[in-house]
Amino acid sequence: MSSGPIEPQDYEDFKIFLERSCGLVLGDNKHYLVTSRLSRLMKEFSVASVSELLKLLKRGGRSGLRERVIEAMTTNETYWFRDVFPFEILKNQIYPELAKKSPGSTVRIWCAACSSGQEPYSISMATSEYLQSRAGSLRDVQILGTDISGAVLREAREGSYDSLAVARGLSLDRRNRFFIQKGDRWEVKPEIKARVSYREFNLLDNYNAMGRFDIVFCRNVLIYFSLESKRTILKRISQILNPGGYLFLGASESMANYSDAFEMVRCSPGVVYRLKK
Repeated sequence: MSSGPIEPQDYEDFKIFLERSCGLVLGDNKHYLVTSRLSRLMKEFSVASVSELLKLLKRGGRSGLRERVIEAMTTNETYWFRDVFPFEILKNQIYPELAKKSPGSTVRIWCAACSSGQEPYSISMATSEYLQSRAGSLRDVQILGTDISGAVLREAREGSYDSLAVARGLSLDRRNRFFIQKGDRWEVKPEIKARVSYREFNLLDNYNAMGRFDIVFCRNVLIYFSLESKRTILKRISQILNPGGYLFLGASESMANYSDAFEMVRCSPGVVYRLKK
């Protein structure tokens, strides 16, 4: 990749490409982010500048280049039990409520933009902790993890992490209970994996084939979308949630100005959003 700065027009054109492709909105001064995330990829494809990259993307001349660019720009950091409170609310409030309302029912959970699997597996671990004291209260819990990046989904399906990855947000107790050590890596136990399936999905695509869910985790995702895209995504989520279903957003995200289909439920700590009946 060229060591020179990205030309202003090339940066604007790249912003347009990214938003049209996956909904991600770059700010006006994120040149460094583009440079850092694309440098290795551009070197691999022998592309000297963003201008040349855009021409290749427009022509479609390199197989897989478009997908790789999107993956590089949308892959975000993730870790286990992020912010803690969503998983406590799930165990202490939502699961008991669902078990009381429909004893022995199957619960479906969608984990959007799941990256390399830490969040869906955290949900599955929290589920095991709940069922340890409430065995049989729920017949089954099915967790669907989706992401736009096929590469991170392959990592998620493998469920194998190095020592640095398992150290991020995961207690030693949970690591020892829910993982098997294999050499210098830690693999999610089969019973935790069994609840989770994965599929590639763009949040701007049609949701009709997704089915219906009781709970949706869409955390630390909406902050990257335009106002209109946020409204569209929240509307589509509201349409696939069962009546009274729950939506978790990131700790710094808000529903204000984007949707009136949900009501805020204040917990201690944290909040969750419930679909209005």
